Amino acid sequence: MGDSPRHHPPHAACQPRTPHLFQGHGSISTSVRVSVHTSVCKESTLSHRQKQRARKRLLKNQQLKENAKKLLKKKTTVEEQVQSKNREDILKQQKEKKEKKVKFINEKRDEVIQSGLSSKLKTKVKQNKKKTKGKQKDIIKNVENNSNKNHSKDDKIKTYFNNQVSKLSKKVKQSKKKKNMKVKRNEESESDDDNMLFNDDDIEEDKDEQMNEVNTSEDEEHMSEDENETSENEENMSENEEDTSENKEDTSENEEDTSENEEDTSKDDNQLLSATKSKKNLKKTKKFMEDNIESDSEEIVSNDEEESTEDEQMEEDGEENDESDDDDLLPIEKANKKLKKKKEKEQKLAKEEMEDMMTHQSVFSFPNDEEFTNVTNLKDIQQRIRDVIMVLSDFKKLREKNRSRSEYTELLRMDLCTYYSYNDFLMEKLMQMFPLDELLEFLEASEVQRPMTIRTNTLKTRRRDLAEVNLDPIGKWTKIGLVVYSSQVPMGATPEYLAGHYMIQGASSFLPVMALDPKENERILDMCAAPGGKASHIAAIMKNTGTLFANDLNKERLKAVIGNFHRLGIVNCVICSYDGRKFPTIIKGFDRVLLDAPCTGTGVVAKDPSVKANKAEVDIQRCCTLQRELLLAAIDCVNARSESGGIIVYSTCSILPEENEWIIDYALKKRDVKLLPTDLEFGTDGFTSYRQYRFHPSLKLTKRFYPHVHNMDGFFVAKLKKFSNNILNQKNVKEEMSD
Repeated sequence: MGDSPRHHPPHAACQPRTPHLFQGHGSISTSVRVSVHTSVCKESTLSHRQKQRARKRLLKNQQLKENAKKLLKKKTTVEEQVQSKNREDILKQQKEKKEKKVKFINEKRDEVIQSGLSSKLKTKVKQNKKKTKGKQKDIIKNVENNSNKNHSKDDKIKTYFNNQVSKLSKKVKQSKKKKNMKVKRNEESESDDDNMLFNDDDIEEDKDEQMNEVNTSEDEEHMSEDENETSENEENMSENEEDTSENKEDTSENEEDTSENEEDTSKDDNQLLSATKSKKNLKKTKKFMEDNIESDSEEIVSNDEEESTEDEQMEEDGEENDESDDDDLLPIEKANKKLKKKKEKEQKLAKEEMEDMMTHQSVFSFPNDEEFTNVTNLKDIQQRIRDVIMVLSDFKKLREKNRSRSEYTELLRMDLCTYYSYNDFLMEKLMQMFPLDELLEFLEASEVQRPMTIRTNTLKTRRRDLAEVNLDPIGKWTKIGLVVYSSQVPMGATPEYLAGHYMIQGASSFLPVMALDPKENERILDMCAAPGGKASHIAAIMKNTGTLFANDLNKERLKAVIGNFHRLGIVNCVICSYDGRKFPTIIKGFDRVLLDAPCTGTGVVAKDPSVKANKAEVDIQRCCTLQRELLLAAIDCVNARSESGGIIVYSTCSILPEENEWIIDYALKKRDVKLLPTDLEFGTDGFTSYRQYRFHPSLKLTKRFYPHVHNMDGFFVAKLKKFSNNILNQKNVKEEMSD
């Protein structure tokens, strides 16, 4: 028995313990449980860790299956949603296509209907016009026919009555003859007379009745003709019928009168009465025809009124059609139409106002001494200025009889001086320069500040890097200028300004440097350089090559030049302080010279309003002499044999010819120089004649700039080229310089 194998009880691990292992996992299949059970039975000696691993694996497999099921569900739901969305989109697209087709068809129908309506309206208008014209023609023809018929009727009636009178006279003669025959017969046989007379009377009565019947038949024929003629005018039928009835009554009365006249001898009187009645009837018919003519004229007038009402209706229909057309237009086109209508109305009103002003224009009366001295309101002065300019524009018609043109001009000058605060001398100069209308524009523009402009420093930055929201280019004529509309920080305190990226400079200051056209590696002189805007512009164009001499007589102003040059990064500059008139004795041989000469400043009144009251004739004379000397010195500093240069640019911020054209004309006479085109794209030509003075014809090549024309400070630019270094008689020049 000992060798017999022992029967061991089944291992605890071999017993099914699935409820304990897989508690809460009823979804596991029986096959999995059997496999697990067999594996456990086979390996009864498994450790606890291996069991935990198996459990984890089973749990992971279950989770993977559940996730796969969820993903399948999600995919199916997503596919269903996508399909439903696609279906909805297809349905929407189909609906939109149908709506578009319907709209297109409706629009075409509306267009066809509108075109048909417009064509119908046009045809109706034409038909109405044709009808009205035809009516007018018919009325005129009827009037003419009626007048002709009336004449024919009158002739017929006259002939009829003449025939009746002749017939009646014949009847009277026959009756007399018959009576005589009766008397004779009575004498022959008294017994037979009674019977014979009786029979004769019967016969005569029968004859008279026959005659009357014939006459009545003729009358009826005439009346039928009249009725046929009057049937064309339906309105006149009733009155014609009344006349015919009266004529019938007259004929009946005539019959009775004739029967009675056979018995009595008063037949002639009755006939005369009938003739008078017939004449009355003629008069009545004439009046009737006149009334018809009047009624026809009234109808013509009424037709004209109807035409006017029809035209108004057509205009209203046209407006309605325009409104219907406006419904088809875009809102921009509707707004454009409204603006055009407003402009047309405004133009009409302006024309009417001008006509009223011209018709009711009152003659300007000169103010009294009291009115002139006791002026309390500037509006009165402004109105008086306008009135005087109006009178001077048409002096022959609007002036007073005892007043001359000089009186009007003096009054205008005084008013302008008081209104704009100018002194008499300067205002007189301006009035000599400009026409009156342009003078007012210049004075108004000089009261307004010019826009702030800056110049980009191309040595450090570019304009597109500097330009921001509130900056715009000045114009196409410059690539470095910008206009400043607004800035939260002052333009002279920004980081860009302190870093030297730009220079605050007026637009007119760009022009002399552009005319000078400096080149690299040249020797250039700026004779009056302070505060350094133009000199720094020259250095930027030269790209810090060559040498630039910045000279100014005032040493205090040179401090600003030094500071600006350090800030802008200019290296090729020599700053000096000499009298420009003596500069040729110090240095010569420059390729180009820029002379921005000191002046009265009449072009920059907006910057310095003190110019209006402080400048006098003495100041202009001093500036002129200084400018002449400086220009001659600048010409002497230039080397005429320079390969690239020999150019002098003269500029001032004044608009007076004494400081501009006179100075250039003087230099042309004293030095071997000629004027060149400035190569500036805009600006007005210089004066070749001023009042009684005549200048060199080449002064057309100079350029003038005005605040009211170019929206910049008043400026003058001239470009000269030197052809020889020889100076004319030095003695004469020294004498002129001393003068």
